[in-house]
Amino acid sequence: MKLTIIESGLPPEDIRADWPRYPAMFEALIGQVDDGFTYETCSIVTGDAFPDPATLDGVIHTGSAYGVYDDVDWMADLMGFIRDAAAANVPQFGICFGHQAMAEALGGKVVKSDKGWGVGRHEYDTPHRPDWMGTGPERFALAVSHQDQVVAVPEGTHVTARSDFCEYAGLAYAGSPSASFQGHPEFDAGFCSALHELRRERIGSDLVDDALASFAAPLDSVSVARWMADFFRAHGAG
Repeated sequence: MKLTIIESGLPPEDIRADWPRYPAMFEALIGQVDDGFTYETCSIVTGDAFPDPATLDGVIHTGSAYGVYDDVDWMADLMGFIRDAAAANVPQFGICFGHQAMAEALGGKVVKSDKGWGVGRHEYDTPHRPDWMGTGPERFALAVSHQDQVVAVPEGTHVTARSDFCEYAGLAYAGSPSASFQGHPEFDAGFCSALHELRRERIGSDLVDDALASFAAPLDSVSVARWMADFFRAHGAG
């Protein structure tokens, strides 16, 4: 089964040389739990044209520094691509900005939250667990870096992850094989720490210090990678 990774963002330029791009992070992460996938990248952020979703086995939507409300030339096309993929029953999974873009495209609402920055290690409950979340922890932790949040979900959507800070941190959408998480399973503590340090003035030093300290506890990235792999296996053709 081939997974097409829609690259909608790049690591910040100041640290880009030190870290892989997001598609490579996903390949390495999912490869830890299932080495049977192949991958291709469509880098819309650097000008690639969108593929025909009807030709795809499965799609991952990456994170991005952009918001769904930003006026960039590919944003409307991304929303249309997500809807077309859902209509064609192509399995798609969104992370961070990808989570927000899927929610917005499929009938929800995303805003810059008045709760401010979410950074560091965040823990989530799992109020609804689809079959592909049948294994793994009842409560899990991921690295996060976001200001935007989903504030309304499409009709029929199940909430698969939530916290007091982020009510809609995981979604399983009705009507198509589509799911998403706000947290970053592909980010390890090292990359997220570098990201937070780079944004220290924007985020605030106290919040960054707390975020860096939070990484003393483990992340559940491998468990979430297992969920993603099981999601694609459950809904894919091969």
